[in-house]
Amino acid sequence: MPHITQMTTVLVPVADQERSLEFFTGTLGFAKAVDFSYEPNGRWLEVEPPGGGTRLSLVRSDAAGVETGVVYDCADVEAQHAALDDLGLAERLIRRGDEPMRWSGSMLAGIPTMAVFRDPDGNAYLLVQQP
Repeated sequence: MPHITQMTTVLVPVADQERSLEFFTGTLGFAKAVDFSYEPNGRWLEVEPPGGGTRLSLVRSDAAGVETGVVYDCADVEAQHAALDDLGLAERLIRRGDEPMRWSGSMLAGIPTMAVFRDPDGNAYLLVQQP
């Protein structure tokens, strides 16, 4: 039986690696972790959130603009959502609301506040507030 220990990298399609690198490092405060060229005309580029964790490989592709399935933890979803909204990057989990999604009621107790944001290529990421 294989012994897989952790997830290290998720590939995300982007149209422009430099623009994506600037977004993740300049806007979100991620660190550039890996950046090298390979033949023919390829580039492997990885960024990671502050404090480390699973990296994103920003892969040049015409198929950008996907639901990535990537979920980020943060201490205050509403504050992060407001900051991303100021940059024009935030979305609502339910598209018609004005705020991040909050859950209430006994059947929904314990579900954290969450919101969606998109990178410049339109790739979607989920922010989840940890209790």
